[in-house]
Amino acid sequence: MSKKNYAGIPEKYARLDDAQVVLIPVPYDGTSSWQKGADKGPDAFLEASENMELFDIETRSEVYRKGIYLAPPVTENSSPEKMVEAVQKTTKNYINQEKFVTIFGGEHSVSIGTIRAFNEAFPDLTVVQLDAHADLRPEYEGSKFNHACALHEARKTTNLVQVGIRSMDVSELEYMDENQVYFGDDLYENWTEDAIGQMTPNVFITIDLDAFDPSIMPSTGTPEPGGLLWYETLEFLKMIFKKKNVVGFDIVELCPNDVDKSSDFLAAKLYYKMLSYKFKYLNHNPDEDEDE
Repeated sequence: MSKKNYAGIPEKYARLDDAQVVLIPVPYDGTSSWQKGADKGPDAFLEASENMELFDIETRSEVYRKGIYLAPPVTENSSPEKMVEAVQKTTKNYINQEKFVTIFGGEHSVSIGTIRAFNEAFPDLTVVQLDAHADLRPEYEGSKFNHACALHEARKTTNLVQVGIRSMDVSELEYMDENQVYFGDDLYENWTEDAIGQMTPNVFITIDLDAFDPSIMPSTGTPEPGGLLWYETLEFLKMIFKKKNVVGFDIVELCPNDVDKSSDFLAAKLYYKMLSYKFKYLNHNPDEDEDE
């Protein structure tokens, strides 16, 4: 079978040489501790993307015209450590080609590799984590590359801002900077401005889809009640893209099922919205912001 393009876009927008964006699928589910199926996430996301209308109303744009190259998937699964190394190497390869690199998992341990690659390529990096879980354990079930450890390394090597956290182990308090954590149950009126103020100029965004409330995102491996909703999340993301240099992002933990397709479509729409924001504000000067 011939390779499909992202969202069924015309071939002239899908070639690596011309594309400004690279999308790397990582169908990995080696360390999930409850519901399995995140390895099916990339295919479900891509199928939903094919059924998405490609004009973004908010930004009045068709961002696919910037070119989106669908890279071969990273399929290394011999061990969590080898998977992380493969993701890091693949991500860095496309960063070195001066592409805007995006990744779709797979479970959250893939982000260890993506964050390593971006941290090597961009100085003074902030990682913004949208997630229900802290993921700060140094080791879990005998591995440092478990999904429960996804942000432990980033906490030590980057400036980490965590949003939506509402589940964690007491041991993770030791590794958490609570001044830069926005827990799901105490988000207040101006939290978005406070969070933006803690970010350095270069930002990488990692989104675990369980950050969303399960009423709008049920298809994830470890759903937690009380999460983020659609428009408040988009407002926060838009603010980051306007005020910071977002160097890349990943989306993880889509665990599709045969009954509900709305979660697959939310993931597809989220990815496309983030690209739309990136190129809408690519040359934006934050000092010229006006109230919208």
